[in-house]
Amino acid sequence: MRALLMTLLVGSLFATSITAHAQMPRFEHVVVIVQENRTPDNLFQALCDTPEACSPNPGISQYNIQTHNWLDKTQSTGVIQPLSIPLASHFDLLHSHTAFVKQCDLDSKTGKCAMDGAALVPCGHGACPAQAAFRFVDNSTGILNPYLMLAREYGWANYMFQTNQGPSFPAHQFIFGGTSAPSAADDAAGVFVAENPLGTGEVAGCNAPAGTEVRLISPPDVEGGFIYPCFEHDTIPDVLPSVDWRYYTPSAGSIWTAPNAIRHICQPNEPTGGTCEGADWMDHVDLKSADVLTDISACQLRELSWVIPTGQNSDHSGLNDGGGPDWVASIVNAIGGSGCYNPDGSTYWESTAILITWDDWGGWYDHEPPEILPQPQGDYQYGFRVPLIVVSAYTRPRLIENSRYDFGSILRFIERNFGAREGTLNFADARASDALEGFFDFRLFPRVFVQIPSVRSAESFINDNRPPLDPDDDLIESKVRLLRKSSPS
Repeated sequence: MRALLMTLLVGSLFATSITAHAQMPRFEHVVVIVQENRTPDNLFQALCDTPEACSPNPGISQYNIQTHNWLDKTQSTGVIQPLSIPLASHFDLLHSHTAFVKQCDLDSKTGKCAMDGAALVPCGHGACPAQAAFRFVDNSTGILNPYLMLAREYGWANYMFQTNQGPSFPAHQFIFGGTSAPSAADDAAGVFVAENPLGTGEVAGCNAPAGTEVRLISPPDVEGGFIYPCFEHDTIPDVLPSVDWRYYTPSAGSIWTAPNAIRHICQPNEPTGGTCEGADWMDHVDLKSADVLTDISACQLRELSWVIPTGQNSDHSGLNDGGGPDWVASIVNAIGGSGCYNPDGSTYWESTAILITWDDWGGWYDHEPPEILPQPQGDYQYGFRVPLIVVSAYTRPRLIENSRYDFGSILRFIERNFGAREGTLNFADARASDALEGFFDFRLFPRVFVQIPSVRSAESFINDNRPPLDPDDDLIESKVRLLRKSSPS
């Protein structure tokens, strides 16, 4: 009788899970961790621990990472062999829209990027070494091991692309609100903010000083130009009004702090150069990145969180001090090892989906060409590949997904999880075709969490009192060097 009941129970669970796979059960918490400026070919070469693990033309269980013969049209052979570089390198490649155009080398006949122009991308700051863009991160010290374990133990996306063809400021607008367009009408017309702000030093958004401008890109028959970086359109929190959210970020004016550029969230107290004082801003934007660790420890993790690092922990070339892999591991470990329970009795680990991505390609080489959308969006979408790792108790180990994703896929997942119609913003979420459902198998019993080994603990990030670096390409080298000298051991 006991065996019969167990058979019926398993059958019932299996039938329920098939339905659940079509209509994804709700995670109580979704955490979007956004790191900076890397490609799979640049950051994840160490996944290729055997010749069979990686391929530029992967099979179902292979990582799509190319380790040699990178395309370079400046070479007589048409290819170049990559060199290694530390994660905390002291130069930064240009990663503007102009740099994208050069690196892509679009073939007007095929409408596809030749992917052979990376040698034409100069350094934004720092002394640029030979073959600057043709570098991969050296893992001889094991610095990347937390990232590698996450990729191997959970889900890896072979074809994750940034939505935009440009740098951090517009990228974070897409990650938060599905567009970098100033308005919904501009998005429909293909008019997007394409670059980081000019003339700000380190401040962007509705609280930027007077005279701050961002460049617009638009189809040939639509006026472009420059505008002040304060926009008005719906974002993910607007279409999920009952979902409690938090945006953890290093400062109010950072180009990574996407809510500061949305007028109804920021509600600046001055037309320009003021401070954000809106109710949503005060209630949902936290200006200390490590507070995410404090909130998890206090059993106060919000339903939806965006987690933006300090520059030191960002992976941003020319800026970071190598803390990124441990920073990400500390968040995953805090959730996986939490003793907190939700009202339904589930643990944080059982009820949380963690999405780890990078906001743009940072000027580094990547061999995989993006799809270029038709007009009017095609002048600015899609950009180059970026890594994506999906972590949950329902994600199989060493899962490799070969669907094509972008930031809009993350937004579709969030919408679907919290009960909104997929694509309801009608921006990148509507243009994406996948909500990341392949990463979750609800026929599985929740996996037991295994801690991700790391050098730095959550406490070291919580107690790090160094002034946080913002991710600004104009950051002067002397300031970087000064803060590196005070880096914790």
